[in-house]
Amino acid sequence: MSDVNTIEELKKQEEYMDMLKDILFMRYNNIQPKAHVRTYGCQQNVADSEKIKGMLETMGCVLTENADEADIIIFNTCAVREHAEDRVFGNVGELKALKRKKPSLLIGLCGCMMEQKHIAERIYKSFPYVGMVFGTHVIHKFPEMLYNAVTTGKRLVERGEDDGKIYEGIPMHRDGSFKGWLSVMYGCDNFCTYCIVPHVRGRERSRKPQIVIDEAKAMIKSGYKEITLLGQNVNSYGKGFEEKTSFPELLKSISEIDGDFWIRFMTSHPKDASKKLIDVIAGSDKICNHIHLPFQSGSDEILKRMNRHYDKEKYMEIVNYAKKKIPDLSLTSDVIVGFPGETYEDFQKTLDLIREVEFTSLFTFIYSPRVGTPAAKMDDPVPYEEKSKWFSELLKVQEEIAAKRCAEMNGKTYRVLVEEQKKDGILCARTQNNIIVEVSGSEELIGTFQYAEVTESRNWILRGKLV
Repeated sequence: MSDVNTIEELKKQEEYMDMLKDILFMRYNNIQPKAHVRTYGCQQNVADSEKIKGMLETMGCVLTENADEADIIIFNTCAVREHAEDRVFGNVGELKALKRKKPSLLIGLCGCMMEQKHIAERIYKSFPYVGMVFGTHVIHKFPEMLYNAVTTGKRLVERGEDDGKIYEGIPMHRDGSFKGWLSVMYGCDNFCTYCIVPHVRGRERSRKPQIVIDEAKAMIKSGYKEITLLGQNVNSYGKGFEEKTSFPELLKSISEIDGDFWIRFMTSHPKDASKKLIDVIAGSDKICNHIHLPFQSGSDEILKRMNRHYDKEKYMEIVNYAKKKIPDLSLTSDVIVGFPGETYEDFQKTLDLIREVEFTSLFTFIYSPRVGTPAAKMDDPVPYEEKSKWFSELLKVQEEIAAKRCAEMNGKTYRVLVEEQKKDGILCARTQNNIIVEVSGSEELIGTFQYAEVTESRNWILRGKLV
């Protein structure tokens, strides 16, 4: 929450941004420097990158999607999966030639990976052309760090401790013009045994309700048609406030703002998902009838080992209530296959739950150990090859469910938000329940609500016509 200290800190950063306008301009031969920011990982990382871009623009930089022409390159990294880390290392390695060709190029790495000491040390030792390494807790100090890197020419590594504060008012460059992210809270208190997030993003802290509501109003006024509320666990929003408030109350307040728009949110933790939340969704046509509710495993024993604080019965209780209250509900989820100690019998319980719920789609992962988490030290006797077979089995089950659900949508008409145009000229439009329908139409329709009748279904793909 904002206090005198955070206000003073941000004033200091504003002074650094003012100084850097002239310094960067002169450094790059009296031409506005170009900055490239690449984001890996979750929507919260995307929101963080929007702040970094906002600060860079305030410092006089022009943003570019082309790394080859950039004077400043920032990679905002993800630590949740090993694959994401490998991609970062590979892409940073490719920057060596770029730095050799352009010695004035400043390269910085930030984000969740950099909050892990062993990763930060590896970057510093293995990639000497990386000038800045900083973690999630010090993003608000980016102008000061950039100033020090530019004026001293020295490499810097800064990994802050979670100070429990929220720094409001950081400049922001929103990537979209009609779809946007709105963070309502940061951090996580759940400490699931497989998850690195609480260690790299800190403990839960919520933004004040009125600040969130005012930001939503500003987004709607400037033309946003879809706002996604973000938090590692939005359902625990409001903990620590003197005056009690909850996520369902915040959601309801935002849905009551004047305007024609949709609200989405992620992510919900099943242990905190309440019937009150479901009732609020059911009571508003602005809140999308889509809930992302990660269950991770259908085995109660594995859920205990994961430290998830719910069992299958509790999960199905909220799912069944939601299905009853919300017509045409769309449920999506995360699933981990091959968690340490999981047997094939445990895995079959996961398949049983998937068949029972009939999810719209799943984000599926083979377990990836994260250094510093309890699960990384657990016995894990099942070989990766066996886990891969389970994974393929799960995908086949979900494919059949998705095909069935898409077929049931055939002939029905849905309100959709037109999002983009494909290379072949076809428009992609998304329904409230988070399913893409491909339609023919002019690109002028992008960013508008339309109605689409589904005329053809092919497993994951729906095709239709605007009506």
